[in-house]
Order: sequence, then C-alpha cells, then structure tokens
Amino acid sequence: MNPITQVSKIKKVALGTAFTLTLAISGTALAGPKCTEGRTADWINADEMQQRIVDMGYKIKKFKESRGHCYEIYGWNQAGQKVEVYFHPVTGKIMKQEVED
Repeated sequence: MNPITQVSKIKKVALGTAFTLTLAISGTALAGPKCTEGRTADWINADEMQQRIVDMGYKIKKFKESRGHCYEIYGWNQAGQKVEVYFHPVTGKIMKQEVED
C-alpha cells in the first residue's frame, strides 16, 4: 500500500473517531432528565400541561416532548429570564430547569 494512502486512511479513521466521541460527549452533556417510562395514556394532556405551565407564571415559546419522556419548554420565567424547563408528564413536577444569565 502506498504510504500516502495509508496516512490518509489513518487520518480519516482518527477524524471519524474524534467526531463520534465529540457527538457522544456533547449529547451526554446536553441531555435532559429522564422523566418516565410509563404509558403515555397516563400523561397529562399536552394542552392541559401547557395551561398549568402558564398558570405557574411561565411564558412558553416552544413546547415539546423530550427524548427523556418529559414535557419540555423553552420560554421565560416569572422574572422574564430565558429558561429551558423539563416537567414530569404524569405529575407536572419540574424535573430540571436551566436559566440563561
């Protein structure tokens, strides 16, 4: 095998490995909480949950179901700070909250 081709293949493998590790580490660092493995039939209805969140004083920009089976919002808290909040879909309890400085 040509030495230049061999070095090129080694670089590709090293770059691929570094990229994969970066994705794995960043995915873990940014992961939200794991809320439930329960049946979605037991979850609070999404519309009702959004109303509960608004009643708590949050303003919702985006509402979604997270990978960890939580309800997740991006929006603002009572003090007007940007937040990302994860709610347990069965209890409505706040599982994690991140406030932007």
